[in-house]
Amino acid sequence: MADSPTPDIFCQIAAGTLPAHVVWQSERLLAFLDQRPVFKGHTLLVPRAHVENLLDLPADLHAEVLGAAQLIAAALQAGLGAQGSFVAVNNTISQSVPHLHVHLVPRRKGDGLRGFFWPRTKYSSDDEAANYAARLRAALAASDS
Repeated sequence: MADSPTPDIFCQIAAGTLPAHVVWQSERLLAFLDQRPVFKGHTLLVPRAHVENLLDLPADLHAEVLGAAQLIAAALQAGLGAQGSFVAVNNTISQSVPHLHVHLVPRRKGDGLRGFFWPRTKYSSDDEAANYAARLRAALAASDS
């Protein structure tokens, strides 16, 4: 968890110095409507304390963040009639505010949102896919050490 010299917009919202349409809150988390929603009801879930990205999220917040995301995703369905949701976290790249935030976007069949926001690719062979999987397993094993 890094200290931000100048509070980012999400720190300011969490501190109450900037207004937001709060959807849900707990002692350590805050959820509010995105000002530029993909679809109306698009909610951002943030830690109140400054956490720059997913890699900086303290272990003791993991379950709380995922649990809150689950609650909000259910509320998108119950409260807005959404059929499902898109839940995403940009990690550094494409992160518009340098403060961890989970996007919770209400979805409906035929809403026009197609897959992911970035182009898709393919592995050239099963061997290439196996090589990528092996590299990731090695990195994960090294992180366990």
